[in-house]
Amino acid sequence: MALLAGAYPAFVLGATYVQFFRAELPGGRNGPADAYRHSLASAIVAYTLSPRFVDWVTDVMERGGNGNAARAMDAHNNLIGARIGAAARSWAGMQEAVREAVRNGDIDATDPDRITWLPPERWQNRLY
Repeated sequence: MALLAGAYPAFVLGATYVQFFRAELPGGRNGPADAYRHSLASAIVAYTLSPRFVDWVTDVMERGGNGNAARAMDAHNNLIGARIGAAARSWAGMQEAVREAVRNGDIDATDPDRITWLPPERWQNRLY
């Protein structure tokens, strides 16, 4: 059981970062790349387990945003990723839907169905 508990997060992170590095998006922190990473990881978890796990992790990690724009952005994108993953009919379809959602994203988007990121002056090019 412990092996499985450690293997699953490694699987999610590995699958996410393989695609993240291939995407070559700007703004590794607070920008489009950050939005992609969060929405893709959440889609993977929802696709392979359940969107409920995404909700739990988001509550623990992002604390609902709590007045922090970066955490609010991450929580917003996690929820979109979870919906994408839960609705996906295939692994490839899920990945393409996340890429499309990020392509259609925007700065400070408030629409609950649109990926968002912070303005470019808030971006950092860190990879995490």
